[in-house]
Amino acid sequence: MNDKFEQSLPDIPISPRQIALGIVIALAVYLGYSSFYTVSAESVGVVQRFGHYHYVVDPGLHFKIPFGVDQVVQVPVKRQLKEEFGFGTPGATFTRQMSDPREWELETTIVTGDLNAALVEWVIQFRIENAFDFLFKVRDPGDALRDISESVMREVVGDRTVDEVLTIGRQDIEANAQTKMQEVVNLYEMGLRIDQVQLKNVNPPKPVKASFDEVNEAQQERERMINVARGEYNKAVPQARGTAERSIQAGEGYAIQRVNQAEGDAAKFNALLAEYIKAPGVTKRRLYLETLQEVLPVVKNKIVLDDKAASVLPLLQLNAMQGEPR
Repeated sequence: MNDKFEQSLPDIPISPRQIALGIVIALAVYLGYSSFYTVSAESVGVVQRFGHYHYVVDPGLHFKIPFGVDQVVQVPVKRQLKEEFGFGTPGATFTRQMSDPREWELETTIVTGDLNAALVEWVIQFRIENAFDFLFKVRDPGDALRDISESVMREVVGDRTVDEVLTIGRQDIEANAQTKMQEVVNLYEMGLRIDQVQLKNVNPPKPVKASFDEVNEAQQERERMINVARGEYNKAVPQARGTAERSIQAGEGYAIQRVNQAEGDAAKFNALLAEYIKAPGVTKRRLYLETLQEVLPVVKNKIVLDDKAASVLPLLQLNAMQGEPR
């Protein structure tokens, strides 16, 4: 049957010219495909000719010499990259973003200034500023940056006590580490800019973690009691000051009132004295009448006698007045 099938196929004559034309077309397609390339929007293309740096191109479609003469390496200069120490985040965008998980405990165990140990996890965020320096000044900038970061972090943490590392010294450690890392990166001309150094989990070693937790709880309880005491102090002291101020103002007001009253009485007495000197009889009678005018309305029972009466007993109605208020 195969013989019959082969006999049924028509013979297609292929000339050497057609073969040459096919080769030319295939070569043209290959040249067209390998001569053009596209640089992504967040990167620049570093063109190397015969393995040597030639120039840098911006994002877009570009031409290059094929057959391996020109090679293009895309460098993500507009993307923020990061390296993590002591942990790893899935979906890494940088080849050296994380180390081998078997090295995590080793790279995060750091000796503090008071000869204690702390487990410090941190992350650095950086950008590539100079594509040429990044590719050609350092053999492996990713590994070099990891080594620099770990060295600087051990130096910065080693200058502080374990309590500072675990509590109040985190921001200072981050700022100092970022500054020192940038200085070393600039010294090696790595073409990188360190944007941020951020401490993540900072814990004591596992054998003593329970004791550190108890100490932290005691410190937090102390801070809570101090805050409560300060609250009571801030509540009681202003209240006492207000009461004292009110008493002082009341006393000062009463003193002013008494002084003014005394000065008024003295002025009144002096005025009466002046009038008495001018007309003693008239003044005496006036004072007598003014006094009676004040006293008589208060008296309930009034008895008027003649100055010639020998005794008041015949006139007093004692039974009628008994029990009446005086």
